[in-house]
Amino acid sequence: MKVIKLRDGKERSLLRRHPWVFQGSIGSGKADSGETVRVESAAGDFLAWAAYSPHSMIRVRAWSFDAAERIDAGFFERRIAQAVALRQRLPIASDGVRLIHGEADGLPGLIVDRYADILSAQFLSAGVERWKATIADLLLKATGLTRLYERSDASVRELEGLASVSGWLRGGGSTETTIREHEWQLTLDVAEGHKTGFYLDQRDSRKLFADTVRHFGCQRVLNCYSYTGGFSVAALAGGAAMVTSVDSSAPALARAADHVVRNGFDAARHEAIDADVNQTLRQCIDQGRRFDAIVLDPPKFAPTAAHADRAARAYKDINRLAFKLLEPGGVLFTFSCSGGISADLFHKIVAGAGLDAGVDGLIYARTGAAPDHAMTVTFPEGEYLKGLMIIKR
Repeated sequence: MKVIKLRDGKERSLLRRHPWVFQGSIGSGKADSGETVRVESAAGDFLAWAAYSPHSMIRVRAWSFDAAERIDAGFFERRIAQAVALRQRLPIASDGVRLIHGEADGLPGLIVDRYADILSAQFLSAGVERWKATIADLLLKATGLTRLYERSDASVRELEGLASVSGWLRGGGSTETTIREHEWQLTLDVAEGHKTGFYLDQRDSRKLFADTVRHFGCQRVLNCYSYTGGFSVAALAGGAAMVTSVDSSAPALARAADHVVRNGFDAARHEAIDADVNQTLRQCIDQGRRFDAIVLDPPKFAPTAAHADRAARAYKDINRLAFKLLEPGGVLFTFSCSGGISADLFHKIVAGAGLDAGVDGLIYARTGAAPDHAMTVTFPEGEYLKGLMIIKR
């Protein structure tokens, strides 16, 4: 077993059970990509069993902090079984479920979503890449499914020295499927959809939005960065008279339109705009349009803290424009999925947007990722999705 020895004083994060060790904390030792290593303090004390990544700034990702544990097929079988069992206990109103959420489930770099009868997985670190075949077989065993699609095409794999990979890992057939979410039916394509196929993390926020539209009697709704229209369907389910979906993807908007009809709503109550969101918001202001509820669910503007300043300006601009478009008493659901933007910073950005727009707002609720996207107390970096529900005064 190869040993990675940390610099003096750099063991504190592992002692707090944080799973990452950065390159600058390594004192000595090397290993092959994804190889299991013993991590020791400068004094030679055991700290963790971990996967080594020679290309990444995150040089070591911890598998286990138990010196007696072996990192073998049995280890992965136990971790996968624990993750699946946890989701079975959660009150999830869908057959689209995040089964494994990386570090939070003790499997750094592994993301696995279940969409009805298809598993879709991302192997995003050198460690899980090395164990991919074993993990694939164990996932099918734990779920009783026969099909597993790989979506290891995220850019973070480049940081691990790994090539982009996408395709059937086990089984085959159509990559299209339909999931149930609350009382709605939503379709997706695991080969073409964002992330592993869909945004399951917004499941609870979509239900909250439907309830909010109903409770506040919102009739005109604007859904920005609408993707395939999850929030648009929620708004219609909440009783909205007219919903406008804005996205720069024509295929996503086509699927949104299908979702409207598929869920029994009149197609005439849905308007799809294939355009840039920022430009559309400005045009709506110029046209004198106003809305009772607006959703801002943009893509990741700041993947790391290094991008935070530029991202803050982008978030502030769209929120300022949205505040201007809201009727008094209207509702803004605004989100950031950027890991480089903390919840506190996001609050400050939105507050600044309100000041620039000359309006005040009451924070009605704070939201985050659905509970199957687990977050642990020792890994705060897992909190990537932040949401605010604001009532315009």
